[in-house]
Amino acid sequence: MPRPPERRRVPAPARGVAVVLQAPTRARPRPARRTVEQWVAAAVAGSRRRVAGTITVRLVDAREGRAYNEGYRGKSGPTNVLSFPAPEPPARLRGEPPELGDIIVCMPVVAREAREQGKAPRDHLAHLVVHGTLHLLGYDHERPAEARAMESLETRILARLGLPDPYAAEHVQ
Repeated sequence: MPRPPERRRVPAPARGVAVVLQAPTRARPRPARRTVEQWVAAAVAGSRRRVAGTITVRLVDAREGRAYNEGYRGKSGPTNVLSFPAPEPPARLRGEPPELGDIIVCMPVVAREAREQGKAPRDHLAHLVVHGTLHLLGYDHERPAEARAMESLETRILARLGLPDPYAAEHVQ
């Protein structure tokens, strides 16, 4: 089972959420940290939840994605995105933002799904980062009503970013 992403100290954001981007894979698309920060900030703003802290977004290859999926979910093969909310820390250092959690995105799966669904890979990646961020903020899609609410929120957030509806019929083959 892979180890959770290593932490590095991040200065507390003036307000909102700081993003640590880890991209050990060479898979594309490989967005700039600023772009990922915009996606996360849009998800936080769209959620209307008042949070501050740090989210780590790790872009991984198929081998690492498979190890996370099998190790933490007991499911064979890699999946597109996994979210790991941070446990409540016993205490944190003065001025250090709380950890909100980790988002693991398997880039080869993103590329394959985008191709199969007729989506731009960057748009699909943005959707998965927004989706993972919402999970860290407490949203889920286990029940049909939760799924509809989360999909609707994702669609509104992505529209504010100028991105298409990821659930639109023309994207699903």
